[in-house]
Amino acid sequence: MSLLFSPLTLRETTFRNRLWVAPMCQYSAASEGPAVGAPNDWHLVHLAQFASGGAGLVIAEATGVVPEGRISPQCPGLWNDTQRDAWRTVVDAIHHRGSLAGIQLAHAGRKASTWPALPRFSGRRGSVPEFASGWRAVGPTSDPFPGLDAPDALSTEDIAQVVADFVAATRRAEEAGFDAVELHFAHGYLVHEFLSPLVNTRTDQYGGDGAGRRRLALEIAAAVREQWPADRPVIVRLSATDWIDGGWDIEQSVELARELESLGVDALHVSTGGAVIADIAVGPEYQVGFARTLREAVSMPVAAVGLITEPTGAQAVLDRGDADFVALGRAALREPGWPQRAAHELGVRDGSLYPDTYRRGSW
Repeated sequence: MSLLFSPLTLRETTFRNRLWVAPMCQYSAASEGPAVGAPNDWHLVHLAQFASGGAGLVIAEATGVVPEGRISPQCPGLWNDTQRDAWRTVVDAIHHRGSLAGIQLAHAGRKASTWPALPRFSGRRGSVPEFASGWRAVGPTSDPFPGLDAPDALSTEDIAQVVADFVAATRRAEEAGFDAVELHFAHGYLVHEFLSPLVNTRTDQYGGDGAGRRRLALEIAAAVREQWPADRPVIVRLSATDWIDGGWDIEQSVELARELESLGVDALHVSTGGAVIADIAVGPEYQVGFARTLREAVSMPVAAVGLITEPTGAQAVLDRGDADFVALGRAALREPGWPQRAAHELGVRDGSLYPDTYRRGSW
C-alpha cells in the first residue's frame, strides 16, 4: 500500500492519509466592525474544498491570538467568542467532508500590520498606518524588519501575556472543534524573531544564549500542551534555518526540536526562512533535507513542505524516510483535489477520499 495513503495516529487522533494542506493566508477577513478577524464564507469554501479533495488534515491560515498578532488587518483571529463560533462552522464543514481540521495559532510580531499580498493592494508596501486599520507592532526589540515601521519592544510582563494569549486561543480552538493546533514558530514572526540571533539582541532571560532565545517558544509550547486536550496533537511550524551564516540554523533547530518533544509536542512542520531578508535557494523539494535532519534527531513525526508538486515525488519523500507527512501549499491552490489525483496515479483505490456525493470520481 502507498505510504502516502496509509493512516497515521498522533495521540488518539488518526489522519486518514499523510497529506496535509498547509496554512495559507487569504487576507479575506473583515478588518473592522463586530466581525473583525472572523472567518467568513470565503474561508468556509476555501478550506472545505480541500477536505472534499481528500486531504488528511486541513490547516487554517495563520490566526492571530490577539488583534496586534495578525499579519494584516484582513487576517483572521481567535481572541474572542464571535471568531470561535465562526470557526466552528468551518470546522464542521471540514469534518463533514472526511478530513481533520487544524488551526495555526500565530503572533506576527514585528512583521504585523502589513498590507496584504493581494492584487487589490498592489503598490502598497510597508506597515499599514493606524488610520487604515493598522496598529503599532511589537517585537523582541525595537529594531524593525526592513521596510516596516519600528515595533515596540516587549517587556517581560508583555511576554507573559503573549503566553497567556496563546493559551486563551487554544481554549477557543478546542471549543470550535479543531482536531489539532499548530503553533507558528516560523517565517520571521514573533517566536522566530526571539529564536534568531540575527533579530533577538535582548540581554535579559529571553535573549542572549540559545537557552534564552528558546525560552518563549518553550513556554508557549508547554502552556498550550497543558491546555489542549490530551487526545489531540500539538504541531509546531518551525523555520529550520535563516539561510544566513550566524543566524538560526539546523543545529539550533535540532536542539529546540528535542526540547519541544520533551514537552509533549507531537509533530513538526518544517519550513525555512523569514526572520531576515536572505537569498534562499528555492527549488523543487528545497526544504525536504531539513525535514529529514530533524526527523532523524527526534522520535516525533515530521511534515515536509515546499514545492512538493507531483504524486511520485510526494511518495518518494515518505519512502526515503525524509518525512512522515507531506504538506501541500500552492499545489493545493491549483488543484484542491490533488490527493484524489495522486491516488489514481499511484494506483490507490480509496473511496474514502471522496465525499459520498463525489464517490463516482473514484471509479
